[in-house]
Amino acid sequence: MSDSKPLISDAFKAFATATPEHAKAWMELTKSLAEASALDAKTGELAYLAVLAALGRTSGIPFHADQAVREGASKEEILSAILVGLPAAGHIVSQSLPAALDVLED
Repeated sequence: MSDSKPLISDAFKAFATATPEHAKAWMELTKSLAEASALDAKTGELAYLAVLAALGRTSGIPFHADQAVREGASKEEILSAILVGLPAAGHIVSQSLPAALDVLED
């Protein structure tokens, strides 16, 4: 993984910079939700990638693919998580593959 590619979207950077109190509240909420989860960190990241892909929210894929790797996920696990929603969500999930591969193939 290269440090040269941005992992955080411009939209999230703007959110954090322009509205720091909202961003702080958001981060506290997401931390609390993660702590309340029965899933381990790796499984949680893989599940999150599946949801992002199913919703077509590709801007979060680089950050969460990187986080999944940091939690011990393999490239194959990450790609499988992205594609797990294929039967239910359809081909939209494949749109997340390039963003993940950019992170994984460095």
